[in-house]
Order: sequence, then structure tokens, then C-alpha cells
Amino acid sequence: MPKIAHRGEMMPPSPIRKLVPFAEAAKKRGTKVYHLNIGQPDIETPKAIMDAVRHADMKVLEYSHSAGFESYRKKLVEYYKRNNIDVNHNQIIVTTGGSEAILFGVMSCMDPGDEIIIPEPFYANYNGFAISAGVKVVPIPSAIETGFALPPIEAFEKAITPRTKAIMICNPNNPTGYLYSMQELEVLRDICLKHDLFLFSDEAYREFCYDGNKHISALSIPGLEQHAILMDTISKRYSACGGRIGAFVTKNESVLTTAMKFAQARLSPPSFAQILGEAAVDLPLNYFDEVHAEYNKRRDLLVSRLNAMDGVFCPNPGGAFYAMAKLPVKDTERFCQWLLEEFSYEGATVMMAPAAGFYATPGCGKDEVRLAYVLNLEDINHAMDCLEQALKAYPNN
Repeated sequence: MPKIAHRGEMMPPSPIRKLVPFAEAAKKRGTKVYHLNIGQPDIETPKAIMDAVRHADMKVLEYSHSAGFESYRKKLVEYYKRNNIDVNHNQIIVTTGGSEAILFGVMSCMDPGDEIIIPEPFYANYNGFAISAGVKVVPIPSAIETGFALPPIEAFEKAITPRTKAIMICNPNNPTGYLYSMQELEVLRDICLKHDLFLFSDEAYREFCYDGNKHISALSIPGLEQHAILMDTISKRYSACGGRIGAFVTKNESVLTTAMKFAQARLSPPSFAQILGEAAVDLPLNYFDEVHAEYNKRRDLLVSRLNAMDGVFCPNPGGAFYAMAKLPVKDTERFCQWLLEEFSYEGATVMMAPAAGFYATPGCGKDEVRLAYVLNLEDINHAMDCLEQALKAYPNN
């Protein structure tokens, strides 16, 4: 029998999705499952942008330009300008989700065997993108005790080798919710300039920053004009995860030219979703006020409920809609599976993402989980009731 590729064997399963069969089985038994495992918001996708797709007058559903509709890219210029990011439409490539933007960045800037430094825990699919490109991820640990702040500059300096080509951050962070400060971004800038590295900045959660703090884009940091590559998506911003529309943005012409070859190879991004994205830029400027306030309430409720449980610690996330919590169990992967297979409280249980899958360092995160506060307040409360009772009942804690 022919063998699959080593690359395929190396690809990790999603820590977010691999417990899905157990959740499906629980539902078939009649157990309600509260999904805190995945960043799928329950916020309604704005009707105005859905209507733009419904009313699109297209005689032929043809390819768009490989970089995306020019009209959409020009709209994105307006959006980025509102967020203190000064680019023109020729510095933007529309992608099939933020995932493709990340893959374009890795494939355009790195060769097989090159190294990318990523503070961990990090979005698990970064591992998959790196493996696809034959690139080695070099993790630098951040700690739950410090709220997952940027590791010290000495940790980066120690990790840099002749094969290091880039540093990757997610800001605000998935899975930790950490929001990087200007001082931390300036540290990253100095490292990138000193060692001539790219800075890949995944900014999918730009709109979701709390406690009066503002998001700072890597593309707005002076000195990084030729080093910063912004990876973006509308998925979380407008609760449009299924649209699969993102953006690859950089002022580095060589990188843009190279990324365009990959864009041409996949032909074009989805046309209907570009129509949706273009309409989204014209939403009222106060659209995010209500959404932001809702996520803020969800965060406060989730974190307060978690920290009130015996043996649980959850730092207060500064952005996105995720929280990482340390639980009084030895192995959260076993615990999360047990929740779905054997536990229910008042006919319900809770699904979370075991945190070990967000670490590249073996053994890290085994007592941590990621929770996505993407459900309404009532459901979060019920989910926390389930978790609280489960921790009392779990036989291996």
C-alpha cells in the first residue's frame, strides 16, 4: 500500500475540533452541549452585508482579480485608515480567510528548514501552516501567571539562529486574549530590525480590546515598513466566519510580488464574500459599540465565574474573545473528553479546548483550557454551572 507523506503524518489534529465526535455523541444521547471550544460567535451577521450578497446583480459568477476586487481593496484602504494603518489598495491581497494570508506569508518569506519564532501558547493552526511549508516553529513560552505577556527580549535573542526568518504574533491573542502594548511591539520592532526578520502580525481580533485599551497594528509602528506583514480576516469582526475572506497586507514590494504568485496559483478569492466584505466597510461606525459591550460583559462574567471556583485561575484577557484557565486537573484533554462522554448536569455539559494543543513545547498546558466566550450571558452562566459541578465530580482531579 502506498504511504502517505511525512508532512501529512506531522500535521497535528485541531485541538479545537478533535473532540467533536464526542460532542456529537453526547447530543445524540440528549445532552445539551455548551460550545466554548471554538471561536464561532453567536452574534448575528449584520443584515445589511448579507443583503448585499442577496441583491448582487451578477449575470456570470466569474473569477475576480487574483488580488481581489479592486473596489473591495479600495474600501479596505478606508477601513485601515480609520485604524491608523496607512496603505494603498495595491498593497492588499484579498485572501480566502486569514488562514490563506498566513500561508502566503510563510510560503513567500521562508524556505524549508527556516525557523519562525512564536510566543506560546499560540493559535494551533500556525503549526499546520509551518509544517505545510517545511518550516520549523521555535516556541518561546509565556506564562499564565503574567497573563501571557510578551516574553523578555533575552528569550528571543537566545532563540534566534542563522535560520530564523520571522517572528509571529497574534494581537489581540488567540488563545490567551492578551493585548500587546506599544512598548512590547517596540521590543519586537527592535529585534526584527537588529536581526533583519519579518514580523507576521495576525490581527483578526482588532476590534475587540477592553478596559479602554486600543489596538496597535504592527503596520503602524515606525521602522517596520519593510518588515511587517499584516494577516487579517472579516470572520470574527463581522461574525462572518463562513465567508472565508481575509487580507494579506504589506508595504514590502518584493513580498507582495511573491505573494501574488501564490494568489494567482489559487486563481481568486470567493466573489460573494468579497461583496459581503465590501458592504461591511460601510456599516455605521457605531456598529461595534453594541458588539463590543456585549463581549465585554461576557468576558467579565466568564472570568469572574472561573476565578470563583476552587483551584481555578484565569487571568483577565485584554482582547479577543478567549480566556485561558488553569484547572485543578492533571490532564485537561482527558477531562474535556470525560465532560462529553460521562458527565452532565441538569441535562447539559460544556465543551472546551484542551490547551496542550496550543503549545509546541511537549508537556506544556496540560492543566489549562481555552474558553471562547462566544455565547450569550445566560448560556455562559449555565456552562459555568456545568464546569463547577464537573470539577467537584471528576474522579481524577
